[in-house]
Amino acid sequence: MDRDRLAQALLATFLEELEGHVASLNRDLLALEREQGTSRAAERVASLLRTLHSVKGAARAASAMLVETACHRLEEVLEPLRDGRTAAPELYELCFSTVDALDDAGRRLATKQELTGSPLEKLLPDLERAAGPIDSAPRPTASSDPARTEGTRTPEPPRTTKTSPPEPARPAEPSAPEYAPSGPAQEATLPVRVSAQKLDALLSRSGELRVASLRLEGRTETLEGVREELARMREAVQGTEAEGALRRAEKELARVTRELASDQRTLSGVATGMDDEVRRARTLPFMEGCEGLVRAARDVARSEGKKARLEVNGGALELDRSLLQSLREPMLHLVRNAVAHGLESAEERVRAGKPEEGRVTLSARLRGSRVEVTVEDDGRGLDLGALRARAQARGLDVPEDDEDAARLAFHSGLSTSTRVTEVAGRGVGLDVVRTEVEAMRGTVEVATWPGKGARFTLDVPLTLSTLRVLLVSAGGQTLALAIEGVARLVRLAPEEVRDVEGRPTWVAPDALVPLAALADVLGLPPGPPRQRRGAVVLAAGTARAALVVDEVLEEQEALVRALGPRVRRARHVSAAAVLPDGRLSLLLNPVSLVRAAGGRPSTALFPAPATQRARRRVVLADDSPTTRALEQSILEGAGYDVVPCSDGAEAWERLQAGGADALVLDVEMPRMDGIALTEAVRASPRFARLPVVLVTARGRPEDKARGLQAGASAYLVKSAFDPTSLLETLRRLL
Repeated sequence: MDRDRLAQALLATFLEELEGHVASLNRDLLALEREQGTSRAAERVASLLRTLHSVKGAARAASAMLVETACHRLEEVLEPLRDGRTAAPELYELCFSTVDALDDAGRRLATKQELTGSPLEKLLPDLERAAGPIDSAPRPTASSDPARTEGTRTPEPPRTTKTSPPEPARPAEPSAPEYAPSGPAQEATLPVRVSAQKLDALLSRSGELRVASLRLEGRTETLEGVREELARMREAVQGTEAEGALRRAEKELARVTRELASDQRTLSGVATGMDDEVRRARTLPFMEGCEGLVRAARDVARSEGKKARLEVNGGALELDRSLLQSLREPMLHLVRNAVAHGLESAEERVRAGKPEEGRVTLSARLRGSRVEVTVEDDGRGLDLGALRARAQARGLDVPEDDEDAARLAFHSGLSTSTRVTEVAGRGVGLDVVRTEVEAMRGTVEVATWPGKGARFTLDVPLTLSTLRVLLVSAGGQTLALAIEGVARLVRLAPEEVRDVEGRPTWVAPDALVPLAALADVLGLPPGPPRQRRGAVVLAAGTARAALVVDEVLEEQEALVRALGPRVRRARHVSAAAVLPDGRLSLLLNPVSLVRAAGGRPSTALFPAPATQRARRRVVLADDSPTTRALEQSILEGAGYDVVPCSDGAEAWERLQAGGADALVLDVEMPRMDGIALTEAVRASPRFARLPVVLVTARGRPEDKARGLQAGASAYLVKSAFDPTSLLETLRRLL
């Protein structure tokens, strides 16, 4: 190997090791800051010095002289702490800034940039001054902070730091290489470094092998069908010379089919085994995926003048590295948000009877084929009053239910912070969390307890590369839905669909489920109306929606492929699914579909009645003269004959005397309310199928459920009432 290639190889090895050493330095510095003055402090200092010695030696071999010098200076700064003495907070800030600058230097060297003028070079004078007595350690100047120097990143923690809790001091030889040299004999179990790109390529090939195995299974079934057809032909020509030839062909085809099936089973076993092994090689402990979060919590707490501690549970859980990489930004946003927004100041916590130090807990656990990650704090909880006020000021719907109001926190531009800082007040963090989690085919939910804290729960699939899909047709297209997001399949008749606030709704046994045509949501040509329609009920967290499809085709395993830049932002589409036969199908985003279905106006899902009369008679009942007059004017203006009534009892009498084509009723009325009248109508053989529209100020889910269970055909809330919704509802019902 010539000198240049050797230098490049040494630099590459140094940079690869530097990533782990920076993580170790951050971990030990965080532990030392917490444990200074205790018996474990000396162990932490010894571990830091060993790591710096390793970096210094590797930097010398790679000719990174500035890195070597900085490590030597930092050793001199930390040496006096061996005896358990405490250091000023400013000294820790200098140490953390130096570690950040080492991380920055590694990235610069990786992209062949010079270190002249880098944050590391600017820190050297401060390190030299701080190497004196501990008591005289100066506060770092503005130039000492890498976040304030030109060409470096702002307060974001370094990507390479770890979030693991303090660990015991490492063995005395930490600089031993993590891979086996080609010369000396090594243990067979010695770990080998493999780049993430190579593992990604292997996983891609493994997925393609599984798809090829499934395709071969289909070919086997095709051959078996041909053999059966040949057997029927042989029976048809029984007794002729052709029978013998057909029999021989049938036997040969049966033999080929058996061998092909055997080969397919072998290939399937190999493909599954390879896929499992590659996935196992790609996994990392959840703790490693949380790199930088402990440091992030610490930095945000100091900038906000708070005391905070991040605890990680489930750190040993092995997860796919691509999943961990995708989860990193949402977790970072939530941890920073918990410290900046959720935790109170030390003084506020003491007044509330809490410990001075706030606690943020990050946990991970498996739930079947999905991973649940929670970020929980013991702070003040979400300010639901402020969220409602912000939403109202922006003209958004303000939910009465606290659980729904808490979800306003995920709306872009909404923030309860009264001041804008580097980590709070712009109202974009939680919107980013929701967007990134939904891009992973996941959901995010929030629960809050006033004065006690809040919990954010991320629910994402265990793998992002392959999945089982349900294929459906809508608007002439074959589309894929992840099975994990499908709650159930139903077939709906017109009488099972009601109107709630002008929107079609399926009255399920346990809930009111918004209903929409999938083709309509996607902007595809509508299918022909049918008397019974198939629908897929999708679940996204606690929300559900029923999407009407033209046909449910089949369930298959598919390989997930990212979309190209031209179609990456297609609405309601998250990826492409490669099917076993090689076809591509768009993989739809269930969270986006559920949200869109909940806001769709009614469409013609079923055929219109064959005959219609020119003028319809409507019995209208409302105890408010003003409301009754307004609704009567609207209906008469649309061509209806209206029979106005002041309460339910009068409406029941007028209905029995003269009949009607529809009822429009208030709920709260004297003598007989709208619910009681609806029940009476449904119990009457004469009027059992009469359309009943409830128009009321009661908008809670339980009120809507009570009205629809009584037999109402549609439910309109007065707060969202407009003439168009009433007329459109009657038009569909009649």
